[in-house]
Amino acid sequence: MRKLVFESQLLVVPVFMLLWMTLLVLAPVSEQLVTPSKSMISLQFPWTVFFQGESMDLTCKGFSSHSPQTTKWYLGREELKNRASTLNVHQSGDYKCQADDLPESNTVHLDFSKASLILQGPLDVFEGESVRLRCRARAKTELNTLVFYKNNEALILPNNSPELHINGANLEHNGEYHCAGYKETCCEASSNTVRIQVQVLFPRPVLRTSSNKPTEGSPLTLTCETQVPPQRSHVQLQFRFLRNSQTLGSGWSSSPGLQIPAMWREDSGFYSCQAKTLTLDEIGARPWKERSASISLPAEHSGNYYCTADNGYGPQRSEAVRLSIIKRFSPILYKFYHEYIPLGSSSTPSAGGASFGFSVTAEHSGKYYCTAENSFSSSQRSEAVSLSVLVPVSRPILTCRSPRAQTVVGDVIELHCETLRGSPPILYKFYHEDVMLESSTTHSRRGTSFRVSLTAEHSGNYFCEASNGVQTQRSDTMTLSVTIPVSRPVLTLRAPREQTVEGDMVELYCEALRGSPPILYNFYHEDVTLGSSTAPSGGGMSFRFSLTAKHSGNYFCEASNGVQTQRSNTMTLSVTIPVSRPVLTLRAPREQTVEGDMVELYCEALRGSPPIQYKFYHEDITLGSSTAPSGGGASFNLSLTAEHSGNYSCVADNALEIQHSEVVTLNVTVPVSHPVLTLRTPRAQAVVGDEVELHCEALRGSSPILYWFYHEDVTLGNSLAPSGGGASFHLSLTAEHSGNYSCEADNGLGAQRSEAVTLFITGLTESRSGPVASGITGGLLSGVSLVAAALLLHSWFSRKAGQQAASDPSRCSSGSNPQDPTYHNVPGWVELQPVYMNGEDQRHPALAGPKGWCGKDLGLEMRRNYTQTQKV
Repeated sequence: MRKLVFESQLLVVPVFMLLWMTLLVLAPVSEQLVTPSKSMISLQFPWTVFFQGESMDLTCKGFSSHSPQTTKWYLGREELKNRASTLNVHQSGDYKCQADDLPESNTVHLDFSKASLILQGPLDVFEGESVRLRCRARAKTELNTLVFYKNNEALILPNNSPELHINGANLEHNGEYHCAGYKETCCEASSNTVRIQVQVLFPRPVLRTSSNKPTEGSPLTLTCETQVPPQRSHVQLQFRFLRNSQTLGSGWSSSPGLQIPAMWREDSGFYSCQAKTLTLDEIGARPWKERSASISLPAEHSGNYYCTADNGYGPQRSEAVRLSIIKRFSPILYKFYHEYIPLGSSSTPSAGGASFGFSVTAEHSGKYYCTAENSFSSSQRSEAVSLSVLVPVSRPILTCRSPRAQTVVGDVIELHCETLRGSPPILYKFYHEDVMLESSTTHSRRGTSFRVSLTAEHSGNYFCEASNGVQTQRSDTMTLSVTIPVSRPVLTLRAPREQTVEGDMVELYCEALRGSPPILYNFYHEDVTLGSSTAPSGGGMSFRFSLTAKHSGNYFCEASNGVQTQRSNTMTLSVTIPVSRPVLTLRAPREQTVEGDMVELYCEALRGSPPIQYKFYHEDITLGSSTAPSGGGASFNLSLTAEHSGNYSCVADNALEIQHSEVVTLNVTVPVSHPVLTLRTPRAQAVVGDEVELHCEALRGSSPILYWFYHEDVTLGNSLAPSGGGASFHLSLTAEHSGNYSCEADNGLGAQRSEAVTLFITGLTESRSGPVASGITGGLLSGVSLVAAALLLHSWFSRKAGQQAASDPSRCSSGSNPQDPTYHNVPGWVELQPVYMNGEDQRHPALAGPKGWCGKDLGLEMRRNYTQTQKV
C-alpha cells in the first residue's frame, strides 16, 4: 500500500495578544469524525463473482469485530431463517446483516454465474491498495488466448496471465474491467464486468483545540481528527503536529493528540497536523526465505536432467543438463539421429548392436541415421534411412470469428475449421444442424474457413469434419446465437371503454414483434419518461396508470435489446372528463324581479370535456336546451310573467355523465292592476245613518297589497291584504258623506287608483222638516226654490263631472259593481256644515286632504257647492 499524507492547519494566537481573533480561528474540540457503529459483512474470499455451484461464507460482526449474540440475515428484502453469525451462500443477490441491535450493514451483492468465463474482483478498493483481478474459466473449458479490457480497451499482459495486478490504486484506475478469450473448440467467450471505484482511505484531517479561549500559562490539547473506514480498520495511521512548519514533539506518532503543558506568548503562530499511512517497510515486512533441494544419483542414470519449482502460482522448469557416467571398461556407444537431431543413445559391451524404440508421430517422417564410438575409435556414422509417416487427422477445432462479441443479424462471420494433426490433403466439411453448408480441401494443416452473412435462421448448432483418407474426425458442436435487432415497436392502449374517461385504469402495451431478448421497454408522455420494464424472454410489456386530465397528450415507447433502439409511432390520448355539478345563476336587471323583466338563466359546469349540452327546467318542465361546443356555460332568456315564479334548475350532459344543479327559486313580483271600488249599502237609496262598506280589490298583483280609501281625495283610511285579494272600509253615513269615492292599491311596484264612484244620500233631519210643514205656501215656494236649486246644482255637477272625465278619464270616471247599489248623480242634497275646532276654521276630515287626482282641491269644491246651494 502506498503512503498517503494529508495536512490540516490552524492559527493559534494567545488571548492576551489578540482576543477577538481567537473567536474567529479557534475551534473547540467538539463532534468527532467517528463513523456510527453499525454491522459489517466480511467475506471468506476477496471476490464477489463465482461460478454457479460454488459457495462462500459471509460473517456478520460489529465494527469492533466482536461476535454478535444475535444476527439477522437478509437476501434482498426477505429475512432469512439463519441466525448464526456466519452464513454459507450460493445464490446470487443482495445480502445484508444486522448484528445485535446495531444498524444494518451495507449491501453486499454476490453473483453466482452460469457463464463459462468470469472476472473476479474485490468488493471495494481504497487508494494506495494493491488490487488483483482474476479471470477464471469454468472447469474443462480451455482458452487459446486471454485478454483483459479496461473501458473496452485491451490491456497488454505478459505470458497470457489470467490475473491483472494493480499496485497503488488511484483515481486513474477507476473504470470497468472485463476479460475475454477464444475457446479451443468454439468461439469467443466474454466475462462479466467488474467496476473499480477507488475510494478515499481516510479524509483530510481536522485540527481542533481543547479550548476556544486559551490564556497565557494554561494547557492546550491539539487533536488531529481523521479516521479510516471500518472495512480497513487494520490500517495504521501516523500523526505529526507542526508550528510554523516546524515539527513539534518527537515527530510522527500513532497518537492523534498533542498536549502542550502551557501556552505562552512565544507559542503564537500557525499550527497544523499531518496524517499518513504506514508503508510496508515501516510496518516491518519481512522478505521470503530462500530454499534449495538436492538429489543423489547412481551411476547407471546417465542422461538429461531438469528440475521444477512451484510456489502455488504454477510450476517453472529449469534448463536440461546432460549427465554421462563413464564406467571403467570401454563399451560401444550408439547414438540415434533424426534429421541431425539426437533421439537417444545406447551403450553395449565391446561387441553387438543397440536399438532405439519410439512411438511414431507425424513429426517422425524424415531421414534417420546412427553413430557408434568407443574409447578406441572415433565416431562412425551409418547410412541415412528415410521414414514416411502417414498421420490420421486429429479432431478438428471449429472457431467463430465475428466483428463483435455478440453476433447480430447482418454480421458476416467466419467459421474456421482446423485440425492440428493429420497428413494432407485434408477435406473439411461445415455443418449446421446436420445440414452441410460447404466443403473444401487443403494441402496443409492450416485449416479452411467459411463465411456467412447472418440471418435469424443461422442460430443453432455448428460443427465441422476433417478427413484425409486415413481417418475422419468431427469437431465439438458450437452453438451460435444470432442476436436480432429489435423491430419498431407497436404501442397500443388498452382501456375499459372506447372513450377514455378520467379515473379509468388504462394500460399502455409496447411490443417489438422481432428482436432477441431481453428487451428493455421505456414509456414516454410528451418526451417525459413514465417508466421502464424488461421482457427477459421477449414479447411486450405494459405500463398501467389511472387517468387524470393531465394525461391527455402524445405517447410513444422505445424498445432496446443492446443492439438497437427503436421508437414506436406517436399515439394521442384524449382523456374525457365527466361534467361536474353545474351552477345555475339568474341574471336579472334588478334585485327584485318584476313581471315583464327579461331575465337570463346561466348554467355552467366548471369541469367537463366538451361538447356539453345544457337543459333548463322550471318545476321539472323543460324550458329549452343549449350546447356549448367548446365548453363553458350556456344561457336561456325568459320574459317574466306571474306564472314564472317557482323553482328552476339545469342539467349538464357531455355523454359521460349527467349532473343536476341545485334548485334556484325565482319569485316574480306582479304590479297591481287598477282596483275596482264597490259601495255596498243596505238599501237601494242610501240614507243618512246607513252603514256603508267600501270594498276595493285589484284583480292582479303580488301580495301583500295595501289599499287606501278616499272621499273626494281625502284619505279615509287604509287596509292591508297580506295574501292578496280585496279590502273593505266601513262608514256610517252622514249628510257630509255624499260625493265621489275612490281607492288605491299598492304593492311596492307602483300605486293604482280605481275609478271614482259617486254617492248621493237622501233624507232630511227633523230640524229641517218642521218649518216645511207649517204652511202650504211657504212650502211650495220653498219646494220650487229647492227644485230649481237642485236642478241648477245637478247641472253644475254634471258639467263638472264631464270636465273631470275629459281631463283624466282613468281617475275621474265612475264605476259600478252590478252586485251592489251604485250611487251617482242623485238629486238629493245634504247640508254640509263646517266644523270649528279650537277657535280656528278647521276643515272636516272629509273635506281636508291632498290634491285630487284631477288637479283640484276636492274639499274646496265641496265647500263651494255647499255655499251655492245655500244661496239658491
